[in-house]
Amino acid sequence: MDNDLKKQLEKIANTIRQLSMEAVQKANSGHPGLPMGCAEFAAFLWGTHLRHNPKNPKWLGRDRFILSAGHGSMLLYSMLHLSGYSLSLDDIKAFRQLHSKTPGHPEYRHTEGVEATTGPLGQGVGNAVGHALGLKLLGTKFNSADYPLFQNKVFCLAGDGCIMEGITSEASSLAGHLELDNLVLVYDSNHVCLDGPLVECCSEDTKKRYEAYGWDTYEIDGYDFDQMEETFNHIRENQKRPCLVVMHTVIGKGSPHKAGTNKAHGSPLGVEEVEEVKKILGLPEEEFYVPQSVYTFFEQRGAKCVEIEHKWKDLYRRFSETKPELAEDFTKMVEKRLPNDLEEKLKALEIKTPIAGRSASQECINALGDLLPFLYGGSADLSGSDKTMMKEFPLVAPGKFEGRNIKFGVREFAMAASATGMAQTDMILPYVGTFLTFSDYMRNGIRVAALSEVQVVYQFTHDSIFLGEDGPTHQPIEHYAALRAIPNLQVIRPADANEVKMAWIAALRYRGPTAIILSRQNLPTLDETNVSYDQGLGKGAYILKKEKGKADFCLIATGSEVSLAMDVTSALQKRDKNVRVVSMPCFEIFDKQSDDYKKEILGGDIGKRVSIEAGISMGWGKWIGPDGLSISIETFGASAPMSDLQAEYGFNVDAILSRLLS
Repeated sequence: MDNDLKKQLEKIANTIRQLSMEAVQKANSGHPGLPMGCAEFAAFLWGTHLRHNPKNPKWLGRDRFILSAGHGSMLLYSMLHLSGYSLSLDDIKAFRQLHSKTPGHPEYRHTEGVEATTGPLGQGVGNAVGHALGLKLLGTKFNSADYPLFQNKVFCLAGDGCIMEGITSEASSLAGHLELDNLVLVYDSNHVCLDGPLVECCSEDTKKRYEAYGWDTYEIDGYDFDQMEETFNHIRENQKRPCLVVMHTVIGKGSPHKAGTNKAHGSPLGVEEVEEVKKILGLPEEEFYVPQSVYTFFEQRGAKCVEIEHKWKDLYRRFSETKPELAEDFTKMVEKRLPNDLEEKLKALEIKTPIAGRSASQECINALGDLLPFLYGGSADLSGSDKTMMKEFPLVAPGKFEGRNIKFGVREFAMAASATGMAQTDMILPYVGTFLTFSDYMRNGIRVAALSEVQVVYQFTHDSIFLGEDGPTHQPIEHYAALRAIPNLQVIRPADANEVKMAWIAALRYRGPTAIILSRQNLPTLDETNVSYDQGLGKGAYILKKEKGKADFCLIATGSEVSLAMDVTSALQKRDKNVRVVSMPCFEIFDKQSDDYKKEILGGDIGKRVSIEAGISMGWGKWIGPDGLSISIETFGASAPMSDLQAEYGFNVDAILSRLLS
């Protein structure tokens, strides 16, 4: 690398340091250490290596940069501002302030140029694996020798905290197994974590660990531009497997009293320390100063980026003219286009009765696979049990990405984070499956997906104590309530095959994450659920059986308990009781309906509202009111046949009648 470019990159690095430490100081909150320690790397990557276009942040041919160590957000914000994204200097000055574009940790959809919401350590690595996997799937589907549309690289910057988190091990193991040759993980190895020196809590050989995963590994000085250029150019041209680049840095580099210590990690340097840093580095006294030469450099770099995108667009134009059918699939995947007659097609799908919810969903998945080219699925080593396999499509395998079924292995957390990354390619709608009780392993990944408003479908099966003999370790109790507690997550527990079909329509229409919760045991298909989407599940709750006159009871149920509610109703009617039965497959959809509709479904002259659901009662008070009754389970389950469990926990007709009529 010539000396003039090195000098310019060094000036950019020091500008990053100034913006970062001053933004943190002004906010009196934040993490200056990582941005100051990794400033040269960011200057190199964004200044010479990254293929992107700040004028079109969603260009599909771009490389991705994911800051897994999201606490170092000012590194990313500095580069977004300097390289020409719509992030102003005033936005930098508003770091960590209410409604600013520069929140404490990067947020997807909130700030232009941010590829993933990061901060919960290690999840960014899982997101990066998902991005890389998704881009390999797209490249295999659309690339040819003449039209290499997807040549993207995914760069992820992780720190010691990320490397220690278990999700990183899960995700990295998966990436190594699949031989993702477009993924580059840069490990900011500064030997410091928030609580003190790294040696106090970790002494592993990270390079050897990654070599065992099947990665290629490199080691560089984080302040040597020649090493960076040589290493990253070599990876760009020769990568065959995922790569780990161990980059040795000094946290808080430039700070005379705090560099190399945890004091630079999670709090402002202090006014006097900032002044000393500026003197040492020869920075101007003016706050948030950016040299004009830095702006000019990135303007010139930006013009080259625009040119790169224009070449890509020309390539795509020729591709679409030469391969119109494939181009049509490309458009469908970008738009997530649903057939106009999707509901009609799903309704026409013949599904036997009785049938388990999981099996009914697999019938839907296999039908949808033929209709929706953007649908890709996977499971955490349970596809035979959670019924997530698309039978007409092959498996994704090491180095082979023609398939649409992904075996994530027993790596639930990484599966969740990777699914988010796949969705963030903007051309894939992933669904992933496991048992409902194991949603706990995935919970923070689901939460970040909901925060990010990405479209992912979680197929959770074995949804109650009625799975039987596997016992309380596998029997969900609190999980419906736990998932419903996550904002933006659409939680659907269908009653039967009819509602399963409509649950998939709800998931496909919703531009956010959806959890579909399904039974292991067979359920009867009810005539009463055979209604249109708009009249039934599309409302979140609807009346299956209307009372005649004043209702003595309004029974509100979900999932497998809906057919039980119908059986209880038959028994009550023999006792001259008037009963309304409501199926409420989705709280979230119902809550969005008008007050008039809610009153129509749950209001009127009713003696008692009763919820029937084989889980804890938390959340039902909103719908049944203070005088309502919850037929629920407030303890862990037990290992026994299903019929014994129904009797033991009061989920049969006689037990419920006893509670209602006592």
